[in-house]
Amino acid sequence: MMLNNVGRPTRPGELDEAQAVSDTFTGNRALNLETPLIFEQGVTGRVGVDLPEPKKVKSRLGGLGRKKATGLPDLSEPQVLRHYVRLSRQNYSIDAGFYPLGSCTMKHNPRINEKAARIAGLGDIHPLQPVSTVQGALALIDDLGHWLKTITGMPAVAMSPAAGAHGELCGVMAIRAAHEAAGEGAQRNRILVPESAHGTNPATAALCGYKVDAVPARADGRMDMEAFKAKLGPDVAGVMLTNPNTCGLFENDVKLIADLVHEAGGYFYCDGANLNAILGRTRPGDLGVDAMHINLHKTFSTPHGGGGPGSGPVVLSDALAPYAPVPYVVKDDSGYRLQEHVEGNAENSFGRMKTYHGQMGMFIRALAYMLSHGSDGLRQIAEDAVLNANYIRAGLNDVLHAPFDGVCMHEALFDDSTLKDTGVTTLDLAKAMIDEGYHPMTMYFPLVVHGAMLIEPTESESKETLDLFIGSMRYLIDKAKTSNDPTVFSQSPQYAPRRRLDETGAARKPILRWKPSEQ
Repeated sequence: MMLNNVGRPTRPGELDEAQAVSDTFTGNRALNLETPLIFEQGVTGRVGVDLPEPKKVKSRLGGLGRKKATGLPDLSEPQVLRHYVRLSRQNYSIDAGFYPLGSCTMKHNPRINEKAARIAGLGDIHPLQPVSTVQGALALIDDLGHWLKTITGMPAVAMSPAAGAHGELCGVMAIRAAHEAAGEGAQRNRILVPESAHGTNPATAALCGYKVDAVPARADGRMDMEAFKAKLGPDVAGVMLTNPNTCGLFENDVKLIADLVHEAGGYFYCDGANLNAILGRTRPGDLGVDAMHINLHKTFSTPHGGGGPGSGPVVLSDALAPYAPVPYVVKDDSGYRLQEHVEGNAENSFGRMKTYHGQMGMFIRALAYMLSHGSDGLRQIAEDAVLNANYIRAGLNDVLHAPFDGVCMHEALFDDSTLKDTGVTTLDLAKAMIDEGYHPMTMYFPLVVHGAMLIEPTESESKETLDLFIGSMRYLIDKAKTSNDPTVFSQSPQYAPRRRLDETGAARKPILRWKPSEQ
């Protein structure tokens, strides 16, 4: 363990020892409290709970019993609690402040959703309970599915996909199953994907065995229709399009895109990541969409970030509905039941995507959100989200360059041309935002814009919050353009619990396992 010149450990990942220097003996800075790795805190024999010695029993492990200690630290309960509380205070969250990540829809998670998710009989059930004991839960899943179909104008929905990318996989697998049922599975081996797509789109198509054919963008940020038409053919299985797209723009030719791909014998998969922009205003089913995943953890406010849990139900057209995955909820004269197997009415299903029936806690939260807003409130969500994004665009348009003219949808996109010749990069600007108390916006995406900065405020934020953010960005941009010392930015963040890490080193030589230091 390396100690710095005040006698405390060097913070892991810091670029050099000088960064670890603190003006306090402990390394703490008021309420910003340091905590060593959990392994470094262990003391042999220390316990958090005192349990009676178990009775001796004959081993049934067949010689496979553990022969040495687990290597886990021995800790007291206060140590464990303090360690994770201190770590939690180093996280940024939507509950703490504005979270401008583009294409992520980091909106407020209403507390009523959390209360609903903990209702007895919903929050404490098990997926293997007898169906007769979970009729209310199955009714809730069915109700949520009904409203998802109503909102999108689609006739069927698969509720089990676990998140957005899993939903994409569901939709493309349904497309593949439909082509195989028509005897064209081998022939149709190519999927068209715009260059501005989320990276999961081409990855999903490739995972399903398709060749990915990228379609370029026009100068206005939308898909090049002439290039798209030229790529259509009898080997095309479908197109994967995000609308609004990742440039924050509505694809005005969306209905024509659907008609053309259908004429070519393909299907239209729409990435629903940006549904928040058109919620209650436009129904994807009316645009010719065949499959679309819906991120409950984005559009319908269920908590996300840090790995989940997500939920990605997929709405399907009549053409793809027969191939939906099992299980799904069925209502008949005896009540609600689950269609668990590929048989009967589900004989054409492509199969099962996950062990159980979907993310129940997310279903409850999403339905609570829908019911508390009502149809007029859901429409207002889209209107306010688009208004807020354009307010930010207007507030920064004279100091940051917007690569595409006109109003945007739910997110405002800028490039890094303003920073040219300043010595400050998009990454430097993002790191400086941390010192101003903001999680950085999405950087370097979409890939069709150099040095992209993508900002999505959602409908949650007030005018005062947006004004403060705009003021902070204007301050940083002016500082970048007028300062003669770009190291002010390259050394940011200055005030975070951790300074800038050696990201190249971390990527090329990651340390993935803790090892005890040599004594």
